[in-house]
Amino acid sequence: MTPAIEAAVAAGIKIGVHPYEHDPDNQKYGVEAAEALDVPPAHVFKTLVIDIGATMDSRYALAVLPVPRILKLKAAAAALGQKKAVMAAPHRAERVTGYVRGGISPLGTRTELPTVIDSSACGLDRIYCSGGKRGLDISIGWEDFVLLTAARLASIVR
Repeated sequence: MTPAIEAAVAAGIKIGVHPYEHDPDNQKYGVEAAEALDVPPAHVFKTLVIDIGATMDSRYALAVLPVPRILKLKAAAAALGQKKAVMAAPHRAERVTGYVRGGISPLGTRTELPTVIDSSACGLDRIYCSGGKRGLDISIGWEDFVLLTAARLASIVR
């Protein structure tokens, strides 16, 4: 049981738990998950940690977007009420979330982080995201995801 799964269970939100065999040589975590779980890559969402340079309490935030898409940092920052954002250094991302790179879940992070999810999630019955470690994804309804993470919905991809 990971903190991500524990967070969903504690909130009474129904999720699917989907373990798969992770290849340690594969750095394309989301693509690997989509292939292993036999779901379209656009249904698998990656979690990126961004530095929005706000107050020390909320300097970092999460951007959650479909695996095949590229994050528009300025759009993510705007959705979070900031002027700009940059990608957080990998060691910082791991430190603030409590997860390892390739296993960063938007659920159950070490500290609660402002979150924005791409609005393309709205058209899907369920989205897949990391369950908190490499080789584990969870599926969750997008409305439940927004409820659990207090995420803002915005178009943040190109």
